[in-house]
Amino acid sequence: MTRRAIGTFTTEFEPLPIDDDTISRMQVRKTIAGDLTGTGRAEMLSVGTPVDGSAGYVAIDRITGTLHGRSGSFVLQHYGLMDRGAGTLIVRVVPDSGTEELAGLTGTFEIDNSSAEHRYTFDYDIAPG
Repeated sequence: MTRRAIGTFTTEFEPLPIDDDTISRMQVRKTIAGDLTGTGRAEMLSVGTPVDGSAGYVAIDRITGTLHGRSGSFVLQHYGLMDRGAGTLIVRVVPDSGTEELAGLTGTFEIDNSSAEHRYTFDYDIAPG
């Protein structure tokens, strides 16, 4: 049975060393509130293009906390594109990355950053152990 978790999160970005001036690399720390509470630590690679509104990013994001009363950690994989201002963002749980009470977790994590406060909607399942 698919469940839904909703809430908010804040982010802090720290630039990391790079070998290529066209690619930026960041460490991202998150504080998450709502049906999922905890912290996140991600490493993100991003690139812009000479065309205004076109860019891309990928990230691996370890989340540690409590989801509807179940504690553990899991990993999200982010894939984002901007195509001349039209955005696509896919954020999914990496298969078999859940630990402790979150073992068997699958799902899709939607991010809404259209306002100053980042919001998430997390549709997920946890397979019985």
